[in-house]
Amino acid sequence: MKVIGALATADPFLLSPDFSSSLRNIGASSAQVNLDDAHVADAMRFGPDPAAPVRAVVSVHLTDDVSPGALVDLMRGVDPEARAWVTDEVVPLEPPAVDVGERAAALANVALLRRPAAMAHEEWLADWLGRHTAVAIATQATFGYVQNPVLECLTATGDDVAGIVEELFAPDAARDPHVFYGSGGDRSELERRMGELLESCARFGAAEGLDLVPTSRYLLDLS
Repeated sequence: MKVIGALATADPFLLSPDFSSSLRNIGASSAQVNLDDAHVADAMRFGPDPAAPVRAVVSVHLTDDVSPGALVDLMRGVDPEARAWVTDEVVPLEPPAVDVGERAAALANVALLRRPAAMAHEEWLADWLGRHTAVAIATQATFGYVQNPVLECLTATGDDVAGIVEELFAPDAARDPHVFYGSGGDRSELERRMGELLESCARFGAAEGLDLVPTSRYLLDLS
């Protein structure tokens, strides 16, 4: 089972041995923390509610016999308003392996996606995981791409989130759109890629009403 939590604080405690130990004690088999920290300070970020930005995303795989409630309690010990979801996991581009405890050499963008009310869930899911995936990979210079369709909301808030996606880019993508889109310095190619991506996002409601969180990506040591 994969559980993802969104927190409003980039608390360094999330990278501490104590937090990893607590995850291990509740039955986590692996864990990742994405923090909106100083490494990505120059990157673009936005959300539907600027007064309540997402600053950290915690992704945890639990063994099948573990209740996710213990994980929610643990995250809410860091942020009392944390939201959490049980998700599926689809990996079109496997992120490069890094040592546990080390920061990945990347800008890791995490987006919380919301389904338009006029679009049926199955239609939305198929469009995101199918058609849009090919467009996103073709128009951006991603080297890691992980999609997490939401199966269940575990908290009183957050039931508007239908999917969570993580995309990895070269670090300079935070400042250079040509690096982000892989357009090689060609202005017309950059504009073409940006337009194609925005049009694709608009088709399934991801052009607005989402949280976009630039992060540093860390794998935790649960050994």
